[in-house]
Amino acid sequence: MANFTKKQLTGIKSNTDNKLTKKVVNMLLDKGTTGEIESYIKDLMYGGCQSGMEGSLIYYTDTIAFYKKYQREIKEMLKNALDESGCKSPSELFGNKWDDEDIFVEDTNNQNLLAWFGFEETVRNIGYELGMEI
Repeated sequence: MANFTKKQLTGIKSNTDNKLTKKVVNMLLDKGTTGEIESYIKDLMYGGCQSGMEGSLIYYTDTIAFYKKYQREIKEMLKNALDESGCKSPSELFGNKWDDEDIFVEDTNNQNLLAWFGFEETVRNIGYELGMEI
């Protein structure tokens, strides 16, 4: 049983100016009951977007559009993740999934990877804010 309410989730959305967080909260609210939302968050943290569990982020056309729409927020998250981890480059953070030849994130592979990263990290942050153990 979830230890949070939809009102708390809506409160997260109300208390931020971050467009990506607002979008992800809306996506979570569409998942159903708080129990279903909690299960979704836990499953996503286990398998990630690469598992295909987020239907809106399976195809490149969708992930690229998501990345382009929220790239400012995603790039800020990436910068913070690099700073917090002590990594000097995205390839250190993402390993062989990162295309080193695409340093400006102009190609599909890195845009897809960053779309997933942005979504997953936003969900993780929301889960923490809701008091979930992830």
